[in-house]
Amino acid sequence: MTEKIWDIIIVGGGQSGLAVAYYLRRLGLDFLILDAEEKPGGSWQNYWDSLTLFSPAQWSSLPGRLMNGGVEYYPSKDDVVDYFSDYENHYQFKVNRPVKVEEVNYTEQLFYLLTNQGQFRSKVLISTTGSFSKPVTPEIPGFESFKGKVIHAADYRNPSSFKDQKVGIIGEGNSGAQILAELSLVADTYWFTRKAPDYLPDHVDGKYLFDAATMLFEAKKKGRAFIPPSLGDIVMVPSVKDARERGVLTYYPEVASFTERGVTLSDGRQFDLDSVIFCTGYLPAIDYLKQLNISFRHHKVDTHGTRSRELEGLWMVGYGSWTGFASATVIGVGRSAKATANEVKEFLEKCKQ
Repeated sequence: MTEKIWDIIIVGGGQSGLAVAYYLRRLGLDFLILDAEEKPGGSWQNYWDSLTLFSPAQWSSLPGRLMNGGVEYYPSKDDVVDYFSDYENHYQFKVNRPVKVEEVNYTEQLFYLLTNQGQFRSKVLISTTGSFSKPVTPEIPGFESFKGKVIHAADYRNPSSFKDQKVGIIGEGNSGAQILAELSLVADTYWFTRKAPDYLPDHVDGKYLFDAATMLFEAKKKGRAFIPPSLGDIVMVPSVKDARERGVLTYYPEVASFTERGVTLSDGRQFDLDSVIFCTGYLPAIDYLKQLNISFRHHKVDTHGTRSRELEGLWMVGYGSWTGFASATVIGVGRSAKATANEVKEFLEKCKQ
C-alpha cells in the first residue's frame, strides 16, 4: 500500500493528463500521474499506423511547448507519441506506469484508488482517461453467425492483413472515411452508414475548427450568442481527398443484420464479406468511477465545466464538449486544463482553512 496521501492524482497520461499537469506544475502543486500505458504517448500509440493529425504541428501543441514541424506539416501518430514523451520528460512529471486504476472509493474527504499496483490516496482526483479504451460496437442481429473477421477501429493498425479481401466498414465518421481510404488501395471496400457522410470543405482543418470553438467560448463568456457554421463531419485529409479522386467514397445504407457470409442492408441488399471493421466511436472510459456516489447520465458525469457537481475534489478533463470546448483535441484541452488547475488550487487552499 502506498502510504503517502497525495494532494492530487491525475488518472491518465495522455494529452489531457499532460496539459493539466503543466498548469498544476506552474502553480507549484503536488501531484502524481497514474498511467495505464507501458510508455508515454497516451492512446495515440495504439491508433492505426498511418493516422495523422487534422491540424499542422504549430496548431497541435500542448501548452508551453510547441510541437516541431511548423505551419505546413501534419504530424503522424508517431510524431505525437514522441512529442508527448518529450513533453513529459521536459517537465519532469512524476508518472507511475503501467498502473491501471480498477476502482475508486471516497471516504472522509479522501479518494482511495485501487489499482493493479496497490492502493493510492489523494485529496483531489482528476480523471483524464479519454475514451479510446472503451470502443462501441452496436448490437446487430445475426452478428454471432458471421464467419468472417470482425474488429473495431481501435484494433485496426494497417491494411496488410486485408489485402484482396472484401471488407465492410461500418460508420460514417472520420475513422470510417480514413480507414476506407487506406484499405481501398489493397481491398474491395464497402462503406455502410446510417446517414450520408457529411464532408467538410477542403480548406477546413483542425485549426479552423479550433478557431470556431474559440469564438464560441469567447461569446459564451461575454453572454453573446454565437452559432458556429455547420459544415460537416469528415475532415478532408489528403488520404480522403485521394479516395474521392479514385471514386471509392461510395456509401451504402446501414447494416440491418449479419449473415454467415456477410451482411444484409436496410434496403434488403446482401453483400458477401471477408471482414468487417466497426468505426462506430467510443464512450468515456470512466467505469472505474462507478463506485463513487455520483450520477452517470448518458455515460457522463454531471459537471460544471470540468468540476463534478456532486462530489467535491473530482474533476473530469478532456472528454469532449461536456468538459470544455474542443477539450478532446491536443490543442483544445489546454483551456479547460488551465481552468481546472486554478479551481484545484482554490479547493486545496480551502481544505487547509
